[in-house]
Amino acid sequence: MDYKDTQNRSNGVMGEGTATEEQQVKKKHIVREYAESIIIAVILALIIRTFVVQAFKIPSGSMEDTLAIGDHILVSKFIYGTKIPFTDMKIAPIRQPKCGDVIVFEYPEDPSKDFIKRVIGVPGDEIKVYMKKVYVNGKHYQIPQEVHKENDIIPTAQNPRDNFGPVTVPAGSYFVMGDNRDRSYDSRFWGFVKSEQIKGLAFIKYWSWDRDNFRVRWKSIGDLIH
Repeated sequence: MDYKDTQNRSNGVMGEGTATEEQQVKKKHIVREYAESIIIAVILALIIRTFVVQAFKIPSGSMEDTLAIGDHILVSKFIYGTKIPFTDMKIAPIRQPKCGDVIVFEYPEDPSKDFIKRVIGVPGDEIKVYMKKVYVNGKHYQIPQEVHKENDIIPTAQNPRDNFGPVTVPAGSYFVMGDNRDRSYDSRFWGFVKSEQIKGLAFIKYWSWDRDNFRVRWKSIGDLIH
């Protein structure tokens, strides 16, 4: 074996080593790019969920027939003001909640739970329920979405479902009720929702699953929430 053969073989080995190193570097670059993409995606998702929009699932029938059990909805987080994390402060509100809004909020008696109801009274309003009928500032307040699925009238001494008040909504608070008036646990029972407890405005259904009939409610998908 002469000097050239030895040199060629030596060069060949060095070339293979260099190629292997280049492949390893490329793999590291690809892994790093994927990791960076995933981290960015997670950060963006957290920002969107915290400040822009959040998904919720309807677990009960208190908002029937507006919202059914198994409806999945999107909630605007910024319309009432963006809540600064770990505080009760909100900044840059577009508007305040108004009567008729369907809102998601922290259940006042257990903040770990989220409730969804309709705003019936805003600060300063007088609310009264008499024989199932709701009165706001002395006027009968009736909306197309409300339903009554029970005909009996429960006495006030038993519970406040059908006869309640009058009460005046305090500053910074809201009176809420479910559209399924006879089967809703709401402000008639536990009081007012404070502004800082409100998470956002429900505005659209993006998915709906009927667990009783094991089917998708295709007609509900994309419906705006009124």
